[in-house]
Amino acid sequence: MPFKITRDDETTLNLTPMIDVVFLLIIFFMVGSRFSEINEAERDISLSVPAVQHAETLTQPPRSRIINVYADGKVTLDQEAVSLTELAQRLVKARAEYRQTSVVIRGDGNALHQFVADVLATCRQAEINDLSIAVRPQDLR
Repeated sequence: MPFKITRDDETTLNLTPMIDVVFLLIIFFMVGSRFSEINEAERDISLSVPAVQHAETLTQPPRSRIINVYADGKVTLDQEAVSLTELAQRLVKARAEYRQTSVVIRGDGNALHQFVADVLATCRQAEINDLSIAVRPQDLR
C-alpha cells in the first residue's frame, strides 16, 4: 500500500516575536546611549568638583505675589492696599530682584471686570509673565 506524501499547507516562519525583540533592543541601546553621552561630557572636563553632604539651593525662589481685587475696585498686594501705580512700581521692583516672579490675581466675583483687566494690564506693563487667576470650583448640585 503506497503512502501519499503531500503537504497541503506550507510551513511558515513567524517573525513577529523576533521583530519585537529587535525593537526592544533598539530602544534599550538608544536610552543607554543618552546616559553615556552625559557622562562623556563630564569626563572631558579636567576639573574635580567638590562633594557635599546636603546640596540645597542657596536662595529659595520667592513665593507668588497675591493681588486681591475687591468689588469696590480696591487693590491689595500681599494684603497691603496699593494703587495701580504703586502696584506697577512694586511689581517692577520684585521682577528686578527675581525675573521669574509669579503673580496670582484673586478677583471678587462681584467686581467689575474692568478692575481685574486694569490689574492684568498693570502686570503686563511690569513685564510679569507668570500670571494666574484664582477661582474656586462651583458646586454643581
